[in-house]
Amino acid sequence: MSLSQQQLLEHVGSLTDPNTGKPYAAAKAVKAASIDGGRAKVTIELGYPASSQFAAIRAQIETAVKALPGVESVAVEVSSRIVPHTVQGNVKLLPGVKNIIAVSSGKGGVGKSTTAVNLALALASEGARVGILDADIYGPSQPQMLGLNDARPESEDGKTMIPLQAHGLQANSIGFLVDVEQPMVWRGPMATQALRQLLMDTNWDDLDYLVIDMPPGTGDIQLTLAQIVPVTGAVIVTTPQDIALLDARKGLKMFEKVGIPILGIVENMSIHICSNCGHQEHIFGAGGGEKMCADYGVPFLGGLPLDIRIREQTDSGSPTVVADPTGPLADAYRGIARKVAISIAERQRDMRFKFPNIVVQNT
Repeated sequence: MSLSQQQLLEHVGSLTDPNTGKPYAAAKAVKAASIDGGRAKVTIELGYPASSQFAAIRAQIETAVKALPGVESVAVEVSSRIVPHTVQGNVKLLPGVKNIIAVSSGKGGVGKSTTAVNLALALASEGARVGILDADIYGPSQPQMLGLNDARPESEDGKTMIPLQAHGLQANSIGFLVDVEQPMVWRGPMATQALRQLLMDTNWDDLDYLVIDMPPGTGDIQLTLAQIVPVTGAVIVTTPQDIALLDARKGLKMFEKVGIPILGIVENMSIHICSNCGHQEHIFGAGGGEKMCADYGVPFLGGLPLDIRIREQTDSGSPTVVADPTGPLADAYRGIARKVAISIAERQRDMRFKFPNIVVQNT
């Protein structure tokens, strides 16, 4: 009995996406499936960037389809397409940006900025167009981390800025506009207005994701930003330490209050591995991030070690994902990035960009 196109479509759709753990049909990822004279063709379109996974997905589908009766050859095309998803309230989407990811922490010193830049680079390495905005007005660190300490953004019209480029990312920061040793002695409203201008007056160029490195804490600046910035979802960075977790819970609650979904929690400095002997030790405690996830019903995105290479590479302006792209640390960041992107892809799409503005006039 010959295989019909519908049977092929249903069979491929029933296969499990190894990254989501769900059938391809659930995400409407099977865009085409045809069979002609024993030659099968399948087109898969993922809703999240995963170029490092394309080969494995292609092999999975080829193996499954070749096992079907009457199939002589299989051609599989795998790609990704990122679309805008809904944000909190009726906040207007940012021109040139499909999705915004806020990376936040309840307190400083937990590695939030390092995680933010490596998350952005990991998304870019998987094939997405990514930007990063350094929202920490008082302590901007992205210029150092991206190797852009002496760079200044340009403006073609005297009103808006062209984002700087580093390691494939579009970037902007208050640190590009002031001297590195100049303190920002500003009250909350002034700092918030400066950040609003950085966000709104930057000509972001067709970004799939804009990662915002949020300032630490849950004060007026953070709350105002959460209300005016069209955020698709937030990532909370913490350490396993009880003190850090207390503040991380406050950060999570802040996003809940303004209707921003939590994409997950990253436990940074989860374990220390001695660079000399390989001994592993939980310096800041163990399991705190996972317990917090269980308490609030949010995803655990993964744990990252306290590793001297992460600090050295980031301080040198070449973060881990680009400094050692094939290493285990970069792989850990890519795994976290895929989980974040998958969480976004599974959320409701924002359809406002599809509809034209309708104007009613008296004639």
